[in-house]
Amino acid sequence: MTIHAVGTPENVVLAQSVNGRLRAEARMIAARAFLLRAAGAGLFAALLGIGIGAGAFGWAYLQQYESAAERIAQVMQAALANVTLKTKGEVTLTDNVLRLDQPAAQSKPDFASVVANQKDDGNAAVRTTFTVFKAVPYLDGNIVTGWQFKGDEKQPESQYCYFSHPQKFGSDVLTQINIAINGQVAPQTNSELDLKKLSKSCIWFDAKKV
Repeated sequence: MTIHAVGTPENVVLAQSVNGRLRAEARMIAARAFLLRAAGAGLFAALLGIGIGAGAFGWAYLQQYESAAERIAQVMQAALANVTLKTKGEVTLTDNVLRLDQPAAQSKPDFASVVANQKDDGNAAVRTTFTVFKAVPYLDGNIVTGWQFKGDEKQPESQYCYFSHPQKFGSDVLTQINIAINGQVAPQTNSELDLKKLSKSCIWFDAKKV
């Protein structure tokens, strides 16, 4: 059995071997750490480059369309700069100014004069009348007021008001319930409708508005 004393050559060699191994392992750990840091930095730089490239591509893409739109607008402006369009006095485009001539407002026809101008071939038995209807929607039908005029009058000869609605959903057959005549409410029948209440929706002729 051999016991090495402190400072013997064997102890010196052993110490040097241990120190060398520890230094080698330390260098390996440092190399791994550097490799990881370098890989992280490289990945960050790659992602940053991709982001900058994508942003630059998008900006260039938008600029391309904006430039095209501007060029189209410039071409149209140049083309319309000296153009004059005329359409039979209705719309005129002159000196880059658009003018719209509004037609004169058309008044409602005078029914009395229209009817009076119609000849009845001298037949005195012919009596001409016409009726103007005013309708107000109510439930599934309409509250209708009729103004009945003679051919030569400007006020109705008589007026009547009724409620008209389909007999059943989707049917073309209508049921008519009389509401009032010449402003007077008709007698209440067995109908579930309140005729006095419905009469408030009748539109009677107002002579003050003539």
